[in-house]
Amino acid sequence: MTKTHCHWPQNIPAPIAEIKPHELLAHGDKRIDHYYWMNDFFKKGPDSYKVVAYLEAENKYYQEMMAGSELLQQKLYTEMKARIKEKDESVPVFKNGYYYYSRLVEGKDYFVYCRKKANLDATEEILLDVNAMAEGHDYYSATGFSVSPNNELLAYGVDTLSRREYTIYIKNLITGEICQEVIEGTEGGPVWANDNKTIFYTAKNPVTLLSEKIKKHILGTDSSTDEVVYEEKDPSNYIGVGKTKSEKYILIISKATLSSEVLWIHADYPDDAFEIFQPRMKEVLYHVDHANDCFYIRTNLEAKNFKIVTCPEGNKDTANWSDLVPHQDDVLVSGFDLFQQHLAVNERKGGLTQIHILNTQSHGSHYLQFHEPAYVAAISALPDCNTDTMRFTYTSLTTPNSVFDYNMDTRERKLMKQQEVVGGYDPLAFETERLFATATDGTKVPISIVYKKDFKKDGNGPLLLYAYGSYGISSDPYFSNIRLSLLNRGFAFAVAHVRGGQELGRYWYEDGKMLKKKNTFTDFIACAEFLIAERYTSPQHLYANGGSAGGLLMGAIINMRPDLWNGVIAAVPFVDVVTTMSDPSIPLTTNEYDEWGNPADKESYEYMKSYSPYDNVEAKNYPNMLVTTGLHDSQVQYFEPAKWVAKLRTTKTNNNLLFLYTNMEAGHGGASGRFKPLKDKAREYAFLLALEGEMD
Repeated sequence: MTKTHCHWPQNIPAPIAEIKPHELLAHGDKRIDHYYWMNDFFKKGPDSYKVVAYLEAENKYYQEMMAGSELLQQKLYTEMKARIKEKDESVPVFKNGYYYYSRLVEGKDYFVYCRKKANLDATEEILLDVNAMAEGHDYYSATGFSVSPNNELLAYGVDTLSRREYTIYIKNLITGEICQEVIEGTEGGPVWANDNKTIFYTAKNPVTLLSEKIKKHILGTDSSTDEVVYEEKDPSNYIGVGKTKSEKYILIISKATLSSEVLWIHADYPDDAFEIFQPRMKEVLYHVDHANDCFYIRTNLEAKNFKIVTCPEGNKDTANWSDLVPHQDDVLVSGFDLFQQHLAVNERKGGLTQIHILNTQSHGSHYLQFHEPAYVAAISALPDCNTDTMRFTYTSLTTPNSVFDYNMDTRERKLMKQQEVVGGYDPLAFETERLFATATDGTKVPISIVYKKDFKKDGNGPLLLYAYGSYGISSDPYFSNIRLSLLNRGFAFAVAHVRGGQELGRYWYEDGKMLKKKNTFTDFIACAEFLIAERYTSPQHLYANGGSAGGLLMGAIINMRPDLWNGVIAAVPFVDVVTTMSDPSIPLTTNEYDEWGNPADKESYEYMKSYSPYDNVEAKNYPNMLVTTGLHDSQVQYFEPAKWVAKLRTTKTNNNLLFLYTNMEAGHGGASGRFKPLKDKAREYAFLLALEGEMD
């Protein structure tokens, strides 16, 4: 492998954003935001053109400074793309007389969605060719595919701006025609009633993008006249609509961070009024499904780590909830799937996933066995409950994504598909470990790590440490063929399973939110210090990466311990916590109060201000940084990272690199399709490799 030294361009001036002091006052505390004007593109204010000009200037600066890595970026992109099996097909699932699957076509970005009637030897029907649909669009997302009970109509959502605001279309699968009627401003995910003419969907507020109403559309009518069947009055709740696995009931789900409520109607009677399943209770979450003339409920009612209960169709009151999977302090019940005679349960114990099978007739149960030190196994829901076969996925840092069918009676597992790494991949060439760092309060924090077997633990190895740590979302150790480009160049990759996720249960989550949020940051720092102490790496070769709420983590750790990192990649980072959480007009703000706190409360305000990355930028040395965002981001608005970079640039006291790259066509998830995102990853990897001083 030939390597050449990387030379950064000299004397290229970085953009300096205009300063316009804006006073923000709360609880007698005054903050001055010099870059508040950058909100103007979002607010459609008078400085909108200046915002775009600044973002474009930052992009130009990035491109000029990274010009020496263009060949490396192209090489990385080419090799990442070459590992992808371009012509591929999913494992079919059976529902209502048809096998459904998706295909990937060589050289194309998007899926072709298909089905075959009765058996897999039947003639293929193409439901949607998203490649053709996406032509002429810089961004395209099609989702929420829902086939009518008579198999003749397909409803689906399309977003062409990356704002997660979908327009619902309806296709006649008999004639192939797209109906003229459309439903705009939705969450996607339409749900059919059993009459084949009524659709329920979630309507969004066009300003805040909150899901506020469930509406009913009848085919052949103007969507502007659609009836509102439910309106959520609590702005801290998300709402959605779905159907039970039995197809017997339509459910409306209203959920906040700490409580939820479900309403229902019989799917045969779409004109009925929705009834409450169980009124919302403080700090009680519950999820409902139905099969075999019985309701199954996952709830944390008197069960911190959740349990599964059942109740009869006729009486849904909690007094009639009967434990099926009891609560355990050391086991998180994270989900389930229903079958005719079985229940399959996703669980977490000791930071690892496990699959629990129960026979609802004999009441016997067993667990599937897995043998790698760090892995993730999860039920892959099948729409047909009249089977004894359960499907699950399995992957690890060294094992490609695999799909298994598992007979719950005979306990035979069959590999249906494993992700193919084109060009060859030898898992035996890599090593994976599960380690534990000690946090500041003595808590043991798991770390999953992978590296090539020739990686030397002498403190000189480059290592990329990743974490998320919010909303109870667990960061599981999964395989990535993209990541091979980093591992093959000598990097180790590690995941810090910090508090704020749910790897070790609900307690783990609650110890990393609200007034305990700083545990997330100190856990990550403890993991870094452990890896340095154990000679996996050193501060000269240690890199950190996180996105969205994980970008908040990146912002916090560079303020708290800037000396630990040679480089940091913060993707779509949530860094202006206090200002954003104080503005209910910003999408998603009101839904987040139970995660971060409400700044209207003085204690919450002061705590959030004490860690908010933007508010805590100081005159000191910061590590090299690459910050990314999307102009149309609906989750973390572009102006948060833009303001943060502008403030860092005028405040930091060293000459380390600081880049802001804005995708001017995309949003929170970045570019659409399967190939465009590879360019984003090539950009990030080139940045890391260049910081190591060499490019190959």
